[in-house]
Amino acid sequence: MVSSNDFKTGMTVEYDGNLYQILEFQHVKPGKGQAFVRTRLKNLRTGAIIDYTFKSDEKMPRADIEKRKMQYLYDDGTSMAFMDMETYEQVDIPSSNLEYEKNFLIEGESVTIISYKDEILGVMLPEKVTLEVVEAAPGVKGNTQANATKEAILETGFRIQVPLFVNVGDKVIVNTFTGKYDSRA
Repeated sequence: MVSSNDFKTGMTVEYDGNLYQILEFQHVKPGKGQAFVRTRLKNLRTGAIIDYTFKSDEKMPRADIEKRKMQYLYDDGTSMAFMDMETYEQVDIPSSNLEYEKNFLIEGESVTIISYKDEILGVMLPEKVTLEVVEAAPGVKGNTQANATKEAILETGFRIQVPLFVNVGDKVIVNTFTGKYDSRA
């Protein structure tokens, strides 16, 4: 059991039958009344982010999340296959659970699979990934407007806004948290 007074950023707790990761927390001691802890929590099953206030010294079970490095193998349309590189154990995750992550996964890439007991919660992507541009309109000469961008389609099918100088065949670095262009590789 962990007390709300002992919260730390990144800690995972079990509360109301759900698993939450603590994104932010703040201990508040008002001049009058009982102290409390204001938190921002991410539901690890649904991805929803909520704000919740706990009483000071409220106790709840700590959730021990297991993280395993695995290699992405393929997507068969209904599920995505991953393989543990040490035991060669293969795990299938329904594609519907990884709609956003699918935009940044290429075959052979290493990712971290997070699970709780026997339940697979999802995939932790690296902060940035390098992907190839497969389709992009040519940049218009003379268009020197500040921060001018055009749409490009990456090898995973993800559509992204890139600067005018990026062409088909270029490799670009994409931030997986924001889904935006970061730089050219």
